[in-house]
Amino acid sequence: MIDVAAHLAAVLEAVVPLAPAARDVAAARGRVLRHPVHAALDVPAFDSSAMDGFAVRDLTAPVTLRVVADLPAGTDLDPRMDAGDAARIMTGAPVPTDATAVVPFEDTSSGLAGGLDPVTVVDAPRAPGAHIRRRGSDVRAGDLVVSEGTRLTAARIGAIAASGVAMVSVSRAPRIAVVSTGSELVAPGRALRRGQIPESNSVLLAGLAEETGAEVVLRTSVGDEGEGPREAIAAAEAAGADAVVFSGGVSAGAYEVVKNTLGDLMRFDRVRMQPGKPQGFGRTPAGTLLFGLPGNPVSAAVSFELFVRPALRALEGDAELGRATVRVALAEGWRARAERTQYVPVALDRTDPARWLARPTARGARGLGDADGLAVIAASAVDLVAGDVVTVALW
Repeated sequence: MIDVAAHLAAVLEAVVPLAPAARDVAAARGRVLRHPVHAALDVPAFDSSAMDGFAVRDLTAPVTLRVVADLPAGTDLDPRMDAGDAARIMTGAPVPTDATAVVPFEDTSSGLAGGLDPVTVVDAPRAPGAHIRRRGSDVRAGDLVVSEGTRLTAARIGAIAASGVAMVSVSRAPRIAVVSTGSELVAPGRALRRGQIPESNSVLLAGLAEETGAEVVLRTSVGDEGEGPREAIAAAEAAGADAVVFSGGVSAGAYEVVKNTLGDLMRFDRVRMQPGKPQGFGRTPAGTLLFGLPGNPVSAAVSFELFVRPALRALEGDAELGRATVRVALAEGWRARAERTQYVPVALDRTDPARWLARPTARGARGLGDADGLAVIAASAVDLVAGDVVTVALW
């Protein structure tokens, strides 16, 4: 058997990142930035008011001031202000050059209702510059806004747009084909004869791929005999797939169709993990990545998390290939395996915010659906007891 890290390293070594392309920042959410973004301008671009109120010069309160201008957001006015003058100003408007602070409406006797009539300031500004956002106080032109390899969230594309940048260089979504193998498989909802089961792995793996940010271009199943896997690869490449993920057909049985037909394209290994020991990986002459995962749904999901998901993110140039992790105490004991690392679906009990507990879910697909993540149980001759702390990769 080989280690999980060795198998993952072989997978990532074969990944060639997708070519970047320019995209409008408004259409880039969810994509991975391939070049760093630097601010095109200062943010704010000018000294601006942080409050609705009155721009004033140095003063002591209480004092009544003459209102010489009305400054809404977007104005380009810069009125002269002498001692005893004020300018009504709205949040975001440029602060007059002569002003030293902004007094909020609530610190005046009449507030907004006074219009442009003289205003009485009840409370003086606490210091020069009060309620003024200085030019460049958030970002200076040329400053780094978002680093290369970052997946763009709504907040990040908002920061990029605010810095004056309209176009970004990103990866497109990886394209993936998902192929279930097994002559016993029948589409969900159809009548079953003896020996048949509903086909669910392609639904599961396609969903995991889409949650990763990939585009599923083909989802199908093939039987245990014939050239189904090779035909599926041809169809996937015709659809532009960057990766093909097979479930089933990679173990040690007599009808392992992926292993029996794709030995010239894929290597098949036993990996020190539970579940998911049998794994296959390779590339076609065209460069399409080929993954062979076990057929058990939980084994397939765990294998996807450990090997396929990092590969898809590496295709995009994502700097973060793995899931976020937390250290959590087990709610109950767990039997360790001396020769294999275990990946256990767990639900997180957050009743006590200061002490989360990880509780293994029920076996099978239903238990997988209840899981919040995977607890990593290191290979050991010593069993774990309730309260022992483990690493949980969060879903």
